[in-house]
Amino acid sequence: MIVSFIHRAVMQGIPLLYGATGEIITEKSGNLNLGIPGVMYVGGISGVIGAFMYENTLPDKSAANPFWAIAIPLLCCLLGSFLIGLLYSFLTTTLRANQNVTGLAITTFGVGLGNFFGGSLIKIVGADVPSITLSTTSKFFSASLPFAQNLGWFGEIFLSYGFLAYLAVIVAILASLFLKRSRVGLNLRAVGENPATADAAGINVSRYKYLSTCVGSMIAGLGGLYYVMDYVSGVWSNDGFGDRGWLAIALVIFTVWKPNFAIIGSILFGGLYIVHNYLNQLIPMNMSSQELIKMAPYVVTVLVLIFNSMRNKRESQPPEALGLSYFREDR
Repeated sequence: MIVSFIHRAVMQGIPLLYGATGEIITEKSGNLNLGIPGVMYVGGISGVIGAFMYENTLPDKSAANPFWAIAIPLLCCLLGSFLIGLLYSFLTTTLRANQNVTGLAITTFGVGLGNFFGGSLIKIVGADVPSITLSTTSKFFSASLPFAQNLGWFGEIFLSYGFLAYLAVIVAILASLFLKRSRVGLNLRAVGENPATADAAGINVSRYKYLSTCVGSMIAGLGGLYYVMDYVSGVWSNDGFGDRGWLAIALVIFTVWKPNFAIIGSILFGGLYIVHNYLNQLIPMNMSSQELIKMAPYVVTVLVLIFNSMRNKRESQPPEALGLSYFREDR
């Protein structure tokens, strides 16, 4: 039971890890993108559209090419996420729109866009249930190492995941090294802390904001792709993501804006999100009790936020200029 719980917690946490890593990179530039739930939704539906188009070109499902079955949904996901990130950047960096309002609008727009195209695909296939299944392409995303089943609990906990799960960990580690060790990463952090000083030092503030937001959105979009193509085995249903996008934003605060901390934090949040299912097997609970337990990640995040505020350590605080638009003539 414990091994199964850890395995499911990791799978539940991977979308959160993608979303949190992408949002951390975005926020390090000073952009507060509350549209991450919409970005993940767009990433998911973009990958679904790519997979659907590819499967419809196959004369026989067994003739699927592993490379194209993965590459087409992956590229579609990255493109869709990039465009939604570019839209946010244009509105907040070029047009000076309020970042909080824009982020919430992106969430509403992204979810609506996903539901529109998802509903359209469901009507095209004429499914009896309000969902669409892309089993041919999803099996390549969820394929694990062939010898994992022979290694007992070790194989189930560490080796029985699709490639996107391992990619999420790699991206988080690389993002952490990028922000701490690279010159570009240090420039990005400077933009988020004090854009006026960074501008005076010759750093192109707008370029960094655009690039970090678009790259962060592409990373977050992979969380939506993972959820659809791996976690739920290629089944798309409208409004099926739940509150995972908001959990990813909460994870950013929980990990004090450090991508490497998000690896453990995502597993913890994933475990807290599903723990009620396992507790219910030991202690039967009603629906109200289960919903209260599902609030645990948010409660933990609030406690961490209070604790960090009391300690008042600079390294545990958000970027100084987070949520504030910067333009040279405002100096």
